[in-house]
Amino acid sequence: MPKGKKAKGKKVAPAPAVVKKQEAKKVVNPLFEKRPKNFGIGQDIQPKRDLTRFVKWPRYIRLQRQRSILYKRLKVPPAINQFTQALDRQTATQLLKLAHKYRPENKQEKKQRLLARAEQKAAGKGDAPTKRPPVLRAGINTVTTLVENKKAQLVVIAHDVDPIELVVFLPALCRKMGVPYCIIKGKARLGRLVHRKTCTSVAFTQVNPEDKGALAKLVEAVKTNYNDRYDEVRFSVRLALSFYTVNIPRTEKFDMVTSVYTWMCYT
Repeated sequence: MPKGKKAKGKKVAPAPAVVKKQEAKKVVNPLFEKRPKNFGIGQDIQPKRDLTRFVKWPRYIRLQRQRSILYKRLKVPPAINQFTQALDRQTATQLLKLAHKYRPENKQEKKQRLLARAEQKAAGKGDAPTKRPPVLRAGINTVTTLVENKKAQLVVIAHDVDPIELVVFLPALCRKMGVPYCIIKGKARLGRLVHRKTCTSVAFTQVNPEDKGALAKLVEAVKTNYNDRYDEVRFSVRLALSFYTVNIPRTEKFDMVTSVYTWMCYT
């Protein structure tokens, strides 16, 4: 190609003109005036907004939110951290089913029992003292005494006792005395067993012969999960849920958990 001459290319055809649709003008009634709202300070009433952030929540809600944040931010002591490891649902259901059979009598049942005894005495049939049936023993002082005397066959502790100092020593005491113990979700669930609002802990001392097999199975499961894994439960790492939602290979997750566990043990 000789210098100074530019190659002539084909010209691109221009884009077709876009035909705009003519919108019909709305007929506005001149009698209706526009009154735009002014949402400035001290002007019109503000529109409805989501003011959740500015709500003064009840004290118990503020406390439980702060507690959950602190547990995620701080290095939780092992003695307190063990209360995050509650018994699995299936075993807990079996345990509560057995405990329901050994609920202590309520006020009405006691009244009926004493009334029947008084009627029997009035009829001249004598006043023979009745044998105390095997029932659950409740309350931290009672349970502690039973554990120290090695009379408790199984101890059940609530995971959400407040203040936690009431029961923080009990797992160590049970392990020292060789008494099987477990941590279960809900002080209110334990409270319903003994006709109270809440309960810190309950203990099995005696059961009927027909329930000894069921209790032995529960004791075996509880020993495997708690007494034999005492140090592991205390130092168990409860990572945030966001960690598990990230797409990380399972082996890498395991390595990360192991490294954090080792760090907690030796620092």
